[in-house]
Amino acid sequence: MRIGELAAIVGVTTRAVRHYHHQGLLPEPERRPNGYREYTLRHAVELARIRRLTELGLGLTEVRDVLADDAGRDLVEVLAELDADLARQEAAIHERRARLRQLLAGAEEGALPDDGFVSAELAAFLGELGEIEDDSPMAVKDREMLTLIDATAPPEARAELMTSLAGAFAAPGAADAARAVYARLDALADAAPDDPRVAEAARALAAWLPADLPTPDGTDRTDRADGPDRTGRPALFDAFLADFSPAQAEAVRLAVRLATEGGAT
Repeated sequence: MRIGELAAIVGVTTRAVRHYHHQGLLPEPERRPNGYREYTLRHAVELARIRRLTELGLGLTEVRDVLADDAGRDLVEVLAELDADLARQEAAIHERRARLRQLLAGAEEGALPDDGFVSAELAAFLGELGEIEDDSPMAVKDREMLTLIDATAPPEARAELMTSLAGAFAAPGAADAARAVYARLDALADAAPDDPRVAEAARALAAWLPADLPTPDGTDRTDRADGPDRTGRPALFDAFLADFSPAQAEAVRLAVRLATEGGAT
């Protein structure tokens, strides 16, 4: 098969295929007399594994190590592994769509679904948040965002997010600290992005956030340059910030950067 056919089968771009060749991840195929590359089923399987590993968050160096370890594996074994992985993804997507339908049904009625429609982990966290959100518009937005994440994020990312949030609220005085952070952010509703209170709110939020808090899609919060398609900025996070005032959005961005870089100490 030609490079375009290979890319279409696996669901990547021809540019990505050439990049993986350049990085030494995907072996160069033999060429026909006319100079065109001739790809085989083995190339399609190896490209599919590269795509799967990068989607799991591995950098290209890590992918190279995994592929080197699996170099001697039988083709049927690799295909069975990919099939099992697709089955897991299919089940996860089915679950996410079911939860999203529940969320949309509530939204059409003018209200988000009650806690009976969310996971047990999120319901427990929202119980803690409920004592705060009566006094804070920002806390209400957090609730809406977390409910959306619960309905749409992959199970692994959702579980990791809920574990981090539960840990944050389990610390002594966490509820009071959260209430103070929300108050700072609420005060920025009409402020300019360069208001001195933005940095103060960011430091307070960064000190409260878990350093390992994942993004909604499970990727690292810092910008990544170890893969051709890694942006490090999930669309859901950008949509979340778009609902804030400019000063509030700037405070959250700065807080994430401080927490990620350990600058909140």
